[in-house]
Amino acid sequence: MCGISGIIGRLDENNRAALARMSKAMIHRGPDGHGSWASTPDARGWGVMLDHRRLSILDLSSAGAQPMVDDTTGHVISFNGEIYNYVALRKRLESEGQSFRSSGDTAVMLRALGLHGLEAVGWLRGMFAFASWDPQQRRLLLARDQLGIKPLYIAQSSNPNTTWSLIFASELRALLASGLLGTPRLDPQAVASNVWNGFVVGPCTSVQGVELLAPGHYAEFDGAGRKISEHDFWRIPGESPKPTMDEATLASILDEGMKLHLASDVPLAVFLSGGIDSSAMANLAQLTADAPVHTFTLAFEDQQFNEAPFARQTAAAIGTQHHEVVLSEQRFVDSLDDALDSLDQPTFDGLNAYFISRAIREAGFTVALSGTGGDELFGGYPTYRDLPILQQWCHRGRAFPRKWQAKAAALLTWPLRRSSHPVAPQTRWAKLPDMVDRSEDLLALYQMAYALFLPGFQGELLAPDFASALVDGLPDAMRRRLMAETAGRTPVSAISVMEQRLFLGERLLRDNDAASMASSLEQRVPLVDHVLFESVDALSDQARYQPLGRKDMLRRIGLRGLDPALFERPKTGFVMPFDRWIRRGLKDAMDRTMRDPQAIAPTGLNPAAVERLWRAFLDGAPGMYWSRVWSIYTFVRWCHRNGVYA
Repeated sequence: MCGISGIIGRLDENNRAALARMSKAMIHRGPDGHGSWASTPDARGWGVMLDHRRLSILDLSSAGAQPMVDDTTGHVISFNGEIYNYVALRKRLESEGQSFRSSGDTAVMLRALGLHGLEAVGWLRGMFAFASWDPQQRRLLLARDQLGIKPLYIAQSSNPNTTWSLIFASELRALLASGLLGTPRLDPQAVASNVWNGFVVGPCTSVQGVELLAPGHYAEFDGAGRKISEHDFWRIPGESPKPTMDEATLASILDEGMKLHLASDVPLAVFLSGGIDSSAMANLAQLTADAPVHTFTLAFEDQQFNEAPFARQTAAAIGTQHHEVVLSEQRFVDSLDDALDSLDQPTFDGLNAYFISRAIREAGFTVALSGTGGDELFGGYPTYRDLPILQQWCHRGRAFPRKWQAKAAALLTWPLRRSSHPVAPQTRWAKLPDMVDRSEDLLALYQMAYALFLPGFQGELLAPDFASALVDGLPDAMRRRLMAETAGRTPVSAISVMEQRLFLGERLLRDNDAASMASSLEQRVPLVDHVLFESVDALSDQARYQPLGRKDMLRRIGLRGLDPALFERPKTGFVMPFDRWIRRGLKDAMDRTMRDPQAIAPTGLNPAAVERLWRAFLDGAPGMYWSRVWSIYTFVRWCHRNGVYA
């Protein structure tokens, strides 16, 4: 796990200094080593410069240092991530007569790319973002893993007179640190996305002119930085495959995946919340690992949110060496600036991952496994149940125009939506009329279900030029991708794809990457694996999802040997007591921001609407949850902290 960056441009001191600034901005991603490399210049003095910040996980020797040059092919790579099937790939290449000095995964993937070209990208199983330079063809290949675990940000110069044409890095803030973007401006789509979703949906980013490379995608650039090809080397198929998978085979695939994810030359731990997903990962790790497994849980003084007792019982049943980290309100407030500074893009999530990651790293571990991804694979969220039911009811009433159905829903929910406060409730039941109106379009319905604010109030929050930047909170490229990947699926299977791409891919994975790497901790997610996804996708809907919300197949496979009664309790998310903390320890700092027009206006938001929202929350207005005000506050803070304005 590392931080990578690079430039295509003139090989001069200005660009070298820009690359050094990008590298320095990501030292937290790789404190164990640093390397830079530059190609031979062309006739204009242009070429590629690569940089690498190393967090040593496999092959701790100098033979694993990067950027790595392959003695056989001359290809060069700067790589962030882990290739879990590198041992099998090594054997494949050795059968072709190849040999290696390094025992790690980087040398194997580099040789495969050099010998087999673009075809080899599809051979990789893991989490990765890399830049590979072909000196013979003078081409740069950028690629990102199938499900988007590792990020890669790209900016191309629109000015033909500049001395650079392409820059890229593992973090958006590294591109800002380069100084090459001039005066960065907020992307209107990002502002609208943050108001709708609480985070920025790719390929857009917070900064105009910077894009996030899509998952399962590669792009090739020539020595002048011109894009010469791009392609999805892996996509979710638009139709579910015919059911060919059985539970026994899936169990063996999960076991194999866990074994691959445990490969490490440094100490390894497991996040354990006490829920199904993290408990399954801890249990499978304990059944597979040769060394004792250490588990970590974040505990709270507020017992309403404290799942530590459940995690403690689970750890005892599994037999792990268990650690509890208590996060008090005072410690949270005292550490909040550092925690928020860990977030590479504005988001209302990610801080729980920051605090548990920091505790694990301070305990001496460099790698941690997480249970992220189980709900998306096996139907653990209420959306799997609620949205198809709503669609069915609307279909039964199809004799009435959709607008009439929406008006009927408005009448039925009027007693719940009625409020004397200046801001109406912004909850799912308050959105029911808008959801009914969108019920024929499952993607639009899904987005409305997750929207933080009703469409009308979104229009009030956004500055006039930003209000129409998106349709249903999605950039056009993401909407087209999701429509293609869900076109022929059943509703519950289509929702699974949406959860995989949006909630998991654009929120959880990105936030967890930034939050864990801020503490120089590699987070691995065994349930986010394209081989596992393809296997689970080959289950029938009945076997995969029913009964909805229970994830029974994951329970049987992942929790085998444990008493099922340990997990017979209502599902709760891994959340912190934000509501109470915002009203107490965080209130003064947030109040200064939320009531300050000079702080709000430069971020593309309407100061009057933001103040009304904040006042409604403090007054205890119905249907006004903490996530609404927190998403606005973290967005405004990020803009000012990074100097990015509308």
